[in-house]
Amino acid sequence: MFAAMLNLTYFVLAVIGASLVAKSALSHVARLGGRAPRDSLPVAIAVGPASAALLEHVLASASGPFSPELVFDEHAQETGNVAGLPLVHSLETLGALVRRSGIRALWLLGYPMRQPSIEHYVREFRHDFVNIRLMPDLRDFALAKPAFVNVHGLPAINLVASPLTPGVEWPKRLFDCLFAAFVLLSISPLLVMIAIAVRFSSPGPILFRQMRKGVDGREFAIYKFRTMHQHVEEAGRVTQARRGDKRITRVGAFLRKTSLDELPQFFNVLKGQMSVVGPRPHAVEHDELYKDLVDDYMYRYRIKPGITGWAQINGLRGETDRVEKMAARVMFDLYYIQNWSFWLDIKIIGMTLFKGFIAKAAY
Repeated sequence: MFAAMLNLTYFVLAVIGASLVAKSALSHVARLGGRAPRDSLPVAIAVGPASAALLEHVLASASGPFSPELVFDEHAQETGNVAGLPLVHSLETLGALVRRSGIRALWLLGYPMRQPSIEHYVREFRHDFVNIRLMPDLRDFALAKPAFVNVHGLPAINLVASPLTPGVEWPKRLFDCLFAAFVLLSISPLLVMIAIAVRFSSPGPILFRQMRKGVDGREFAIYKFRTMHQHVEEAGRVTQARRGDKRITRVGAFLRKTSLDELPQFFNVLKGQMSVVGPRPHAVEHDELYKDLVDDYMYRYRIKPGITGWAQINGLRGETDRVEKMAARVMFDLYYIQNWSFWLDIKIIGMTLFKGFIAKAAY
């Protein structure tokens, strides 16, 4: 008898538990489907002088657990409507409507982080259970990270900072060392053959060294197999290779077309100056030229430059004879920096092996 009652109790509890799980799952599916749940949280939105675009973005994506109810703009001349929502310009009116409507959240869109501006809202609702969230507009900052970080016990938002934290830098560095060592050991006979070919192609050294910027702008000497006849450039000027360039040797033309001239850069990787994957470093003279012509150009050097990169496997190689070409390259480099992951590196390496060695634009 006791065993039967115990089994019945288990059965009833199981039915109740299953119903609760099913209800929770259905509620979650409803939210994923874009339908606002019945208990969506009403929100008041305070806008700053230049946050119209941010407000439009919020209202366009206002689905799920939040429901915008009114807009406050202290700079508005009169009350009205914004996208069908009531617009008020008095802080007292905002407080009254929030309390009367049972609004439990206030979003400050695009507000400058000035203490007096934000403090007005904090004081107004200091006796109310209203969640106040600051939402600065960081969309125009290429390297901005919306999450707060702790700096000496104080919250901070990274507007411009290296995106790779120490916690992810060392695994990338470990992979770089292992991969570079494996490649150099595997292709050592090929390196010797190329060195002999370069040596007999024309008088001059086997390796070509040129200064490039590394992480955080620290300069280093990059290694390449020499592909040109020895010549002297004007001080402060580097002439890019062009189609039919007379300076390029016959051996050098093959090496540049197949990217084999870049193989010595695996030694740069072992020395910690470069990574296997990253934005390609340009000549220092070109950096000085393009940094004022292309927005966010120097952000490319917030991480180590690479032998191959996201821009290169997407066809952005060779001469940058127009600013638009460099701007496109920078755009792809910033995408890589903003979306870096170990698996993205593996994908880029795989695509380089598949299609990245030979490029029509490389000469």
